[in-house]
Amino acid sequence: MDFTPTRARGLDRLAQFLPAAGRRYADTRNADNGPGDGHGRNNVSQLSPWLHAGLISETEVLDAVLSQHSPRGAEKFIAEVFWRIYFKGYLEQRPAIWDDFCTGRDNALAALDANSGLRAAYTKATEGRTGIEAFDVWVHELTETGYLHNHARMWFASIWIFTLKLDWRLGADFFLRHLMDADAASNTLSWRWVAGLHTKGKHYIARADNIARYTAGRPEGALAAARLAGDEAEPLTEQQDYGRQKLDLPAPVRDADLAKPFALVLHDEAAHHAPLALPTAPALVIAAGRSGARSPGTLGFHARGFAEDALASGHAEAAAAFGCPAAVWAEGAPLAPLLAEAGITRLAVPYLPTGWTRDALWPELAPLVGEGRVVTLLGDLDRTTWPHAKAGFFGVAKAIDGLLAECGTRDEASKINPVLTARR
Repeated sequence: MDFTPTRARGLDRLAQFLPAAGRRYADTRNADNGPGDGHGRNNVSQLSPWLHAGLISETEVLDAVLSQHSPRGAEKFIAEVFWRIYFKGYLEQRPAIWDDFCTGRDNALAALDANSGLRAAYTKATEGRTGIEAFDVWVHELTETGYLHNHARMWFASIWIFTLKLDWRLGADFFLRHLMDADAASNTLSWRWVAGLHTKGKHYIARADNIARYTAGRPEGALAAARLAGDEAEPLTEQQDYGRQKLDLPAPVRDADLAKPFALVLHDEAAHHAPLALPTAPALVIAAGRSGARSPGTLGFHARGFAEDALASGHAEAAAAFGCPAAVWAEGAPLAPLLAEAGITRLAVPYLPTGWTRDALWPELAPLVGEGRVVTLLGDLDRTTWPHAKAGFFGVAKAIDGLLAECGTRDEASKINPVLTARR
C-alpha cells in the first residue's frame, strides 16, 4: 500500500476503493488479510491517515461513495465514516477524558521506571516478544508499517489489557506513537471501549477462534493466539464520571469574516486548504506542525514521517494555489513575529479538536482568540453531527439520513437504515 502523504494520493486511494465500498466492504471488512503485496487490505479503505491529517475530508469521502452506491448499499462503510465523526464529537463534549488520559499515561510511564518487572513485561509487549503469535505479528506490523487493520487494533487492545494485564493508557500511547492515523478521539475512546470504560461494563474479549477465522487470508496463514484471557475477565472500572459539557461551536464562515487580510494556519489535523473551502484567499499560509506532542515518547518513523510530510505538502500546495508567501511557525517559537513581519493581524484556523494538537497550539492562539482576531473554520458535517454524539453511537446513527441531507451530500433523499448497527 502506498501511503504517500499528499492530497493527490489520498484522492487516488479513495477512487481505487470506491467500487468496494458497498456490499464487498460489508461482507469482508472484518478480515485482516495482512499487508501482503499491496492487495491484502483492499477489503478496507485505509483512508484514515489522509483523513486524520485533513488532506481529504469525511464529506468528500461520503460524497464520492454516494456517487457510486446507494445509501443502503454502502451503509456499513457510511457508518464507519460517522464513527470517526462521532468519536470526535463525543470527546469534544467530554474533554476531561483526554486530560485524564494524559495524566494517567504519564503516571503509568513513570511506574515503569519504578518497577523492573512491569518494565520487562511492557518491553516484551512493545517488542513483540510475548509468545502470543498474533499479538507479536501485529506489534511488528505496526512498528514497521505504521498501520493496523481496525479488527486487529481491537484484538491487540484486548490482549494488552486482559491477557497481558498492562495499563490500557500505555497501549493507547504505543498506538499514538506508531499509527500514521493516530487520532486523539478515535484512539482514546476505542481503547476505552475495549476496556469496558466507554460503554460501562461492556468490554471486548479477543478469542483465538475469532482471530484465526478472520486472519485466515493472510499470506502466512491464520494467526494463532494461545492462552488468551477468557470470559471470566472483568471489564475495567473507574471512579470518574465524565459529565457532558455544552458544545460551543463556531458558526459557518461568511465572506465578511475574512474580508481583511488574514493568515491561514495549517496544522497536523488540517494540513490542506482544499477541504476548508475558504471563501477568500489568505495573504499568508503558516504551517504549525506539532506531531511530537502526541506522546512524551519517541514517535515511530512512519507516524512522524506521514505527519510532517503531509503538512509540508499541504503547506506548499496552499502557497502555490493562493500565490501568497509561506511561513513556518516552529515549535517553541512565538507566533506574533510572523504576523508582524507580514503586517497581518487576523488568522483563519481550522478547528482544533480536543487532543494534542490543541494542547500544543492553544496557549499561543488563546490570547488572539480573546482579542477577536481568529476565525475558526469548522466543516458543516462536524458542526451538525457532533451535537448528536451525546452518549452511544446510536444517537448519531439514527440521525444520518438527516445529516446527509442537511450537509447536501449526494443522494441524500435515499434513506439509510437508521440503526446502522455498529461494529461495536
